[in-house]
Amino acid sequence: MMGVMASEETRAVKPTAARTPSAQGPLPPAPRAWAVRLVVVGIVLSALNLRPAITSLGALLEEVRDGLGMSGSVAGLLTSVPPLCFAVFGVTAPRLARRFGAGAVVCAGMVAITTGLLVRPYTGSTPGFLAASALALMGIAVSNVLMPVIVKRWFPDRVGSMTGLYSMALALGTSAAAAVTVPLTDALGGGWQSGLAVWAALAGAAVLPWIPLVRDKGPGSAVGSVHARVEGAGPVQLVHARVEPTALRITRSRTAWALAVFFGLQATAAYITMGWMAQIFRDAGVPAGTAGVLLAVTMVMGVPLAFVIPRVATRLPHQGPIVLALGVCGLAGYAGLYLAPAAGAWVWAVLLGVSNCAFPLALTMVGMRARTGAGVAQLSAFAQSTGYLISIPGPLLVGVLYQHSGGWGLPIALMIGLMIPQMAVGVLAGRDRTVEDEAAAAAP
Repeated sequence: MMGVMASEETRAVKPTAARTPSAQGPLPPAPRAWAVRLVVVGIVLSALNLRPAITSLGALLEEVRDGLGMSGSVAGLLTSVPPLCFAVFGVTAPRLARRFGAGAVVCAGMVAITTGLLVRPYTGSTPGFLAASALALMGIAVSNVLMPVIVKRWFPDRVGSMTGLYSMALALGTSAAAAVTVPLTDALGGGWQSGLAVWAALAGAAVLPWIPLVRDKGPGSAVGSVHARVEGAGPVQLVHARVEPTALRITRSRTAWALAVFFGLQATAAYITMGWMAQIFRDAGVPAGTAGVLLAVTMVMGVPLAFVIPRVATRLPHQGPIVLALGVCGLAGYAGLYLAPAAGAWVWAVLLGVSNCAFPLALTMVGMRARTGAGVAQLSAFAQSTGYLISIPGPLLVGVLYQHSGGWGLPIALMIGLMIPQMAVGVLAGRDRTVEDEAAAAAP
């Protein structure tokens, strides 16, 4: 497996082009063992905090709406705030990382999440709730973009396995918030404010491992490095060649656009699910606690699959078959919600959970579609920011359709309709090529 990961990182670098250490100057120092361990802990704790701000709200959306006097359309706007913040703030992450270091930016992101989660339940108004939510989501946005960059820099020979670990922790945090927010709220006295604020404690814990790494910009250069095999070297013996940043015109790459649209459509499905699925079950007669558990089942499916899918994806020359399999599960799950939401609730929750694993697949493809750390940073920012921008109207439109139609038929039909183009662009994004090569070929 390690050999596969190493070859994945170096497939575009010819062995004959690899120079000896003396020809390239001194090698960068090997990462310190304590720093590597801290990075692993930091990645896991950060990933745990990248979705509870959203799924905890989904579990208590009805209570929050009643408490703040929100209409269905405003609640739809609330569920559109996450992708809006991810699009607006995510694009700034590479620039901030170049200036301050990725570790420092993620540390600041975790502080923002902690503050936003602690403040938002007690603002007492819809604008204040939205503003505090935006602060937390800003921290999530920059961390979203920088996680693939940190994985690429610190673990260049283990992109698949580390992406799987990160995605698994993200899914675990997502599902835990969906499952236990309602019971926690009851245990804390029944007030939705306490049920939401309690998640600030987990975010505060995620700040700690990044503090010693604030000044540490990671192994290799701040802008990226090329990892090339030495002739006759073992599978993970790599030469680290510092490279200067090149003017990569990411918008000239068809793969970058396909990946951005795929990311946007899977994000649309994910945020509609996280924001509205519990409400769909509740409106079908499912008790609130059970609806939260069903949402948790959907999210928890990502725990094992988010570890498996990236590892399988890195072994395949084309990730299209995985895209199609996940899409078929999504279509079946939405059809079940339309036809028999309560009767087959557990089956639909599982199917939609499998479908939502398009997210770790998209993250894995970000790491596979670029050769260098700089390329990954640029592709990650472009794909995520553009993708989240694409996903903004979806949750809002679901709220509007729900309010004006008086039921879930039209919103679910919209979800089914969006799954078809998601599968098509996912197949295009899964082709074995790199954005650097496509951008260079398209240059005048």
